[in-house]
Amino acid sequence: MSLDALRTFNRFELKYIVTKKSVSRLRDEIAAYMQRDPHADETGRYTLTSLYYDTPARDCFWAKLDGLRFRRKLRIRHYEQRTRLAESMPVFVEIKQRVDRVTQKRRAVLAYGSALDLCDERMIPEHEAQDEPVVHEAYGLLVRHNLEPACITTYQREAWIGGDYDPGLRLTIDFDLRHRVNDLRLDSKGPGRQVLPVQFAVLEIKANDRVPYWLTHLVARNNLHLTRISKYCLSLEAAGYGLGDRQSRSVVVVG
Repeated sequence: MSLDALRTFNRFELKYIVTKKSVSRLRDEIAAYMQRDPHADETGRYTLTSLYYDTPARDCFWAKLDGLRFRRKLRIRHYEQRTRLAESMPVFVEIKQRVDRVTQKRRAVLAYGSALDLCDERMIPEHEAQDEPVVHEAYGLLVRHNLEPACITTYQREAWIGGDYDPGLRLTIDFDLRHRVNDLRLDSKGPGRQVLPVQFAVLEIKANDRVPYWLTHLVARNNLHLTRISKYCLSLEAAGYGLGDRQSRSVVVVG
């Protein structure tokens, strides 16, 4: 993943649960309109691992389940390579925000060790000038809401990007979604536990303003059903965190 990638996104995200069996059929039509993400390996995929932060009461988790129209979550995201993650290697510190139907994402590029200094030690690390707003926003969230490491998600991503006519369009298919609620270090190679049954994947459509007709037709023709899922929330639920654990809490962390 290029570190020259955009630091800020504003877009709509539509999510569907699909079977691996159906992906081959969908892929043929997708390939007629979209291009493979150039950052993928020879298999057409790359591995994404994210460390999510939440309050001790898991307010971000409950904000999603309660359907709050404005919510935020903080994570460190790593696009895995063949070599083990070292503290000098770059990662993204990301703030993902939902405002009604629009998803907004802001991110800063930091060395992994610097990201841990920020998120775990509450220290402002050295950073590029363009990352100043995100670094200080993340620091404010961490200090104000006592955020702590909560969950790691890992999955294989097949990514497609729009062509000349749909430059803001992106489509991803995520396979083998796994989670860890212990061993919360991105440099760990712990395999984690399965979140969804192995025959399923998560397909996401991400668009700046509109979804092209051919893609809405593909969704309708294949009877794909829109779902309001969060990989972070699915992971906590798979780990056994649910309604029985609800406790008195404040949800201002997402507002």
